[in-house]
Amino acid sequence: MTSPYQVLMTTERIHLAVNGTLMRGLELNGNLLAVGAEFVKETKTAPIYRLWTIHDVHPAMMRVAIGGAAIALEVWAVPVAGLARILLQEPPGLCIGKVQLAGNEEALGVLGEPILCEGQVEITAWGGWRAYRRAQESP
Repeated sequence: MTSPYQVLMTTERIHLAVNGTLMRGLELNGNLLAVGAEFVKETKTAPIYRLWTIHDVHPAMMRVAIGGAAIALEVWAVPVAGLARILLQEPPGLCIGKVQLAGNEEALGVLGEPILCEGQVEITAWGGWRAYRRAQESP
């Protein structure tokens, strides 16, 4: 027989804000689906973040004091037990932190370490990873 604590931990979910390859239809979205995560909504961050492309493979988002913008992202309901599995499959230099969403909401989210962004191309002006990738695909 399982304890009530174990049952709670296997059914509890937490909101996770993702801004890159974990989004629907992109390269690492299967990592969310594999742990039973469910899509909640598309939204944006509060206008206090900047975004970089890391070798055009994935983005990295950081909170800033000056020059921030609202970044497009998705919110997913993730089983607590699957959160570590998702993070362990993320590229090096990405981590989990609190992200301020539009409408004064807060969620855990995928952020980039400052050193990861050094020397990379800033793509904040595109407003999100999908918009940046569409611009790169256009002639």
